[in-house]
Amino acid sequence: MPLSYIPTSGTALIIAHPGHEIRVYGWLELASPFVFILTDGSGHSGKSRLDSTTKILNKVGAKQGSIYGRFSDSQIYAAILNQDFDLFIGLTEELVDTLSKIEAKIVVGDAVEGYNPVHDICRLMINAAVEVLLQRGYKIDNFDFLLNRKPDDFPGSFSQQMIRLQLNDEAMARKLLAAQAYDEIVNEVNSAIQTFGLEAFQIECLRPMDIRGKDDCQTQETPFYEQCGEKKVASGLYQQVLRYREHVYPLAEALWTHIKKLS
Repeated sequence: MPLSYIPTSGTALIIAHPGHEIRVYGWLELASPFVFILTDGSGHSGKSRLDSTTKILNKVGAKQGSIYGRFSDSQIYAAILNQDFDLFIGLTEELVDTLSKIEAKIVVGDAVEGYNPVHDICRLMINAAVEVLLQRGYKIDNFDFLLNRKPDDFPGSFSQQMIRLQLNDEAMARKLLAAQAYDEIVNEVNSAIQTFGLEAFQIECLRPMDIRGKDDCQTQETPFYEQCGEKKVASGLYQQVLRYREHVYPLAEALWTHIKKLS
């Protein structure tokens, strides 16, 4: 898709954690979207990352959405484990209302990668909210982007449909400067650069999403977050493993059952 497809109004970025916006920094500069963030990114440290993200948004002229670091990571994990479906249903309804008020034409957000359950559930909520809007007659396009692989590591079948931004040297320098100044994630940034090479991040790819329903958080393999959780339970750091089949899928099922009533 051509760059002219990116509007400068009616755009929304919906992400699980502050810092994800770095992956699409070039698009962020072009679109100046409303930005919705599920958690404060505090993780195990208990320290919010929101201030660092707010500085980035202010610099590029992006705007804070109604949901902006409303929960700590521990609160969200507890809600998933305790099957607090109403919390996620309420958040999705709020997204529907807010996206309609800002007359959103394009929604961009985290992809399902099986790496972090909150990333995947964020995508579930995006898809559900967009589905409701589409059923109500809104014209809205839905895109995802990768967080834990190369930005263009999508199947070849998507190559003609993607929005593909090739950043020039000046735009790339601004993106790198923003990433290096983000103290809370700079180690992750440097690790990704070392793994994939700096030039990989000069490309930003947004993949058009098909609304698939309650299976849209499913990955082909055992999710990484289950494997990681098993190790942490074994070490005594966690008491319970968060699993797709036991925790994420029932949430997806409850949410998609509910949104059929909203459409």
